[in-house]
Amino acid sequence: MNKNIGYVVAGELTATAFLLIAVVGSGIAAERLCGGNVGLALLANAIVTGCALYPLIVCFAPVSGAHMNPLVTVMAAYFGQMPWKAVPAHITAQLFGAVIGVWVTHLMFDVPLLQTSAHVRTGPAQWVAEIVATVGLLGVILRCHAYSIEATAKAVALYITGAYWFTASTSFANPAVTVARALTDTFAGIRPADVPGFVLAQCLGLGLVLVASAAAAFTLPAPKQ
Repeated sequence: MNKNIGYVVAGELTATAFLLIAVVGSGIAAERLCGGNVGLALLANAIVTGCALYPLIVCFAPVSGAHMNPLVTVMAAYFGQMPWKAVPAHITAQLFGAVIGVWVTHLMFDVPLLQTSAHVRTGPAQWVAEIVATVGLLGVILRCHAYSIEATAKAVALYITGAYWFTASTSFANPAVTVARALTDTFAGIRPADVPGFVLAQCLGLGLVLVASAAAAFTLPAPKQ
């Protein structure tokens, strides 16, 4: 990575902040506008998140990689796409960006800035769902890497939109997002006590992808220009 570290960190922080604004903001708006119809609110939340992911990845991939996810950062380092010494700065930027995104959203929608979620998300079904969601997301990123940034952006956006619905956990698949969503008692929130189970499941998903890649002697091809 030849870019200035401050430039990279600022890009990753900004991208992750906007991701959380999309996730939490669309959840608040959907809950207010859907008249108690949870299914319709979830559909709106999923579509908006997917729509936001595409431009965020396209715009910020040349700046910071647009990982917005500690798991993606670790995977990138594992495959030699970035130095391991850059990982802590990336993950720190993602965590701070995610929290800032939640707080900005609270300001926009006139809800208390500092809060924690009471939304219960726990149990074996939720944890298995997070493993599945994470394996799927990382697998999509690995397989699309050889094509182009735009192809990866489209695939990730569509995958997350779908995974909101086909996983029992609504597909967090991201430790930074999970931690930040514990700080909002709105539609997208998760109870702080449930965060460790989700993060552990997500890390297990990453482990499965890396083990499978090693077993298959998979190497990450250079993306097409």
